[in-house]
Amino acid sequence: MHISRTDLNLFVVLDAIYSQGNITRASQTLNLSQPALSHALARLRAMFDDPLFVRQGVSMVPTPFTRGIITQVRQGLQLFEASLQTEQSFNPGQTQRSFHLGLRDVFEATILPPLLQRISEQAPGISIASVRVDRREIESALSSGNLDMVLEVPIPLTGNIRQQRVSRDRLIVLSRKGHPQMPKKKSLPLELSTYLQQRHVLVSSRRQGMGLEDFELNREGLRRQISLRCQHYFAACRVVSETDLLLTMPEQYASIANAQFMNRIDSFPLATQPIDAHLYWHVSAENDPANAWLREQLIELMQRR
Repeated sequence: MHISRTDLNLFVVLDAIYSQGNITRASQTLNLSQPALSHALARLRAMFDDPLFVRQGVSMVPTPFTRGIITQVRQGLQLFEASLQTEQSFNPGQTQRSFHLGLRDVFEATILPPLLQRISEQAPGISIASVRVDRREIESALSSGNLDMVLEVPIPLTGNIRQQRVSRDRLIVLSRKGHPQMPKKKSLPLELSTYLQQRHVLVSSRRQGMGLEDFELNREGLRRQISLRCQHYFAACRVVSETDLLLTMPEQYASIANAQFMNRIDSFPLATQPIDAHLYWHVSAENDPANAWLREQLIELMQRR
């Protein structure tokens, strides 16, 4: 099979069906009729001598062959699109593009409001989908094109993933107003011994394992008592406001999650390394003007906080 005899638009169809998992949604995404899309799929099947997708109800489930080639197909499409756009003057106001960002709830609450405000003013044709991604799957999600960018703590990745530090935070401790064990004067620091004597909330999406604060305590041979493990900081802030439990969390997110509860804020009673956040993207998107524009907005907004 030579590329000169191949209709490259067929690969756009392949990517759309894979992404949408449904013929109707894929045809709507590409602004094609369903018969036209089905005809393109038939040509793809003949070209690869593989079913490519198996219908299950209304869903189109990719075959192992399709799952094996989709990463290379998406990287090729991204590089091709970037090369075309490089020859044109990029205008955010005229761009029609959807971006998928890997964000935890901490970043959703802090970065999405100012980002969407800026997009509505400068690039109204851009839409954002925020999804949660397991740290172990970040590289594969970026490589396959399932995600365009990810905001996360520093993690080891290969040279195919570009990254830049975008913010630095610190740990603070929340307690309810009038907590009987907290220092009576706000000017007095929270002592480490007092912190360890209390019961705590740990926020984590995992069923087990330690939080960042526990790793810091363990380095000193210390351990705290976890009475509640929950998934979201907002819920934890409310629990703290109505109990004697303490919550340790990043300071920047506390300004949002704790706003309506007005819990007391103290510094974490142990010297720790700053909490860095990095922006990650795949090398194939490095020179894509739209991707680069969105990266610039994210970096600027994160560094303003």
